[in-house]
Amino acid sequence: MTEYGYFLSTEEFGPADLVEQARMAEQAGFQALWISDHYHPWNEEQGQSPFVWSVIGALSEAVSLPVQTAVTCPTVRIHPAVVAQAAATAAVQLGDGRFRLGVGTGEALNEHILGGAWPSTRVRLEMLEEAVQLIRNLFDGNEVSHEGKHYTVENARLYTVPDEHVPIDISAFGAKAMSLASRIGDGLITMAPEEEPVTRFRTGGGGSKPVSGGTKVCYGPDRDEAVRTVHRLWPNAQLPGELGQVLPVPRHFEQASTLVTEDMVASNVVCGDDTDAHVRGLLAYADAGFDRAYVNQIGPDQREFFDFYRTKVLPQVLGT
Repeated sequence: MTEYGYFLSTEEFGPADLVEQARMAEQAGFQALWISDHYHPWNEEQGQSPFVWSVIGALSEAVSLPVQTAVTCPTVRIHPAVVAQAAATAAVQLGDGRFRLGVGTGEALNEHILGGAWPSTRVRLEMLEEAVQLIRNLFDGNEVSHEGKHYTVENARLYTVPDEHVPIDISAFGAKAMSLASRIGDGLITMAPEEEPVTRFRTGGGGSKPVSGGTKVCYGPDRDEAVRTVHRLWPNAQLPGELGQVLPVPRHFEQASTLVTEDMVASNVVCGDDTDAHVRGLLAYADAGFDRAYVNQIGPDQREFFDFYRTKVLPQVLGT
């Protein structure tokens, strides 16, 4: 049976709000948490970007739900040896196997800040594979020295480690990334509720490993107002192709997003208070074969969203 979680947006909310949303998510009946990992928001309207590992520490004290980063880039902005330490500590804090590390090749928006050239897709995938192997080696708690194509580590050892390795799920969209996820991932992270990527992952070597996806909605009693909220805060989600990976600063996303219309938002994002539309949006993931689906509420009406999902939506998708 598909599990349903809540997707915490570090681009739109600060630490205290994220922790409070996590509490409300648990009270509403959500079964797990995703949390994004950004250095910049996508645009100035979103306006936040707290350090995800500090927030995860707070979540470990505030809720009992499982937590996963969706997703961390362990290749450029933060060295994989440091990501390994952060993930191991998060796993110890959360306990009981409640932490999964979601990783991907990242976006220039977050990763270019140290001044280096943004690598090609091929190189980023190479870097991700080497980083994942290095992180797993460090999870053993043994001293690690490594001289690879992209990373060097000398006499590194993690002293605070969980009893079991932290599962590492790979974010993938294109064919090459999907092949890598099938080969090295403990699970797959993708977004759209489509059967084809699930099938490709499973037949390519992923087998029965978990597949997770996520969506954004905007609950509110006035659908037109909800559409306007999404158009103001998250027009970038409607941008095509590789723009999300290559544009380097929020103002470039704002410039590109002038091409996004409210009609595009209305056609692609569940907005308003139609219970059936929200239920269909989540059940689409179950129909496509996903094991977990996470939903994020766009905008300020967070408590109203959680009340709506607690009373109207989750009872239907969970069969309770």
